[in-house]
Amino acid sequence: MLSYILRRILYAIPLLVVISFISFIIINLPPGDYLTTFKSTLMSRTGISKLEAERIAAEVEKKYGLDKPFIAQYFNWIKNIVLKGDFGYSFNYKRPVSEVIWSRLGMTMLIALGAHMISVVVGVIIGIFSAIYKYGVVDTIFTVLSFLALSVPPFFVALVLMYLISVKVGGHVGGFFSPEYVMADWNWAKFIDFLKHIWIPIFVVGLAGTARNMRVMRTNLLDVLNQQYIMVARAKGLKKNHVIFKHALRNAIQPIVMYLGMSLPFLIQGAMVSSIVLSLPTTGPMFFTALNTQDMYLAGSFLMMLSVTLVIGNLLSDILLALVDPRVSYE
Repeated sequence: MLSYILRRILYAIPLLVVISFISFIIINLPPGDYLTTFKSTLMSRTGISKLEAERIAAEVEKKYGLDKPFIAQYFNWIKNIVLKGDFGYSFNYKRPVSEVIWSRLGMTMLIALGAHMISVVVGVIIGIFSAIYKYGVVDTIFTVLSFLALSVPPFFVALVLMYLISVKVGGHVGGFFSPEYVMADWNWAKFIDFLKHIWIPIFVVGLAGTARNMRVMRTNLLDVLNQQYIMVARAKGLKKNHVIFKHALRNAIQPIVMYLGMSLPFLIQGAMVSSIVLSLPTTGPMFFTALNTQDMYLAGSFLMMLSVTLVIGNLLSDILLALVDPRVSYE
């Protein structure tokens, strides 16, 4: 197992280099660059002349090396990451990239992990229940709800929740705190207010994943329950729950375990559109803004972070799969 983990880490290094290069190319593909956006914004907000805006833009271009060829910019970025841990400077936020990402990553991870945990636990439990009592009334209800959850876009769910809570209930929706607690110090009242807000993005982000895990768990468990070794176990007189949870579940849950590593990067994006709708200071809106303004170092670094998360997540999923299924061998 240890040798397998080391091999996977070594294989990941050239993969991440290729991903970083492709990401850097894609970010720079749209016409224009950050300086174009910077000059137009500078003229519209300050009212300075075009000549003065071009002079200021030229100073910014020289300061951050944007006047160099594309390859030189890329290698300079990678060199600073490897040698100094410096991901570059965010032109839009006027701060180092690492500060911008880390300032938003905490809440993003809280939402992502909360949604991930709920979608797996609740989805698996409902899937098991639906498979055991297949074609019943409860199974039919869960099946219809799961299809609806998979079909409705998350941002629409967020809009519906905002309407119901703000108009029908009269509560505050948007952000992580009510207006009176935004700048307040942490206390018990602020924590309770935070809990009143945090469940909304967790529910919105985790809804589709819960429905997917429910469908996958139900389908796989139904297939496994029809296998011959399950019939043999039942013929030996083993209890129904023992057959399901000891023998059938370990094989039926494998696809969900394998998907765990792939789903985490998408959750870390903070459900971009939903976060914009709910006015959440997560990495999703940050990444969207970076793409719009062609803030290449911020956008490229965030894509790199998602790539690293995907590689690590897949590795952890493979290790967990080996623990769940003893038949898996990596030697």
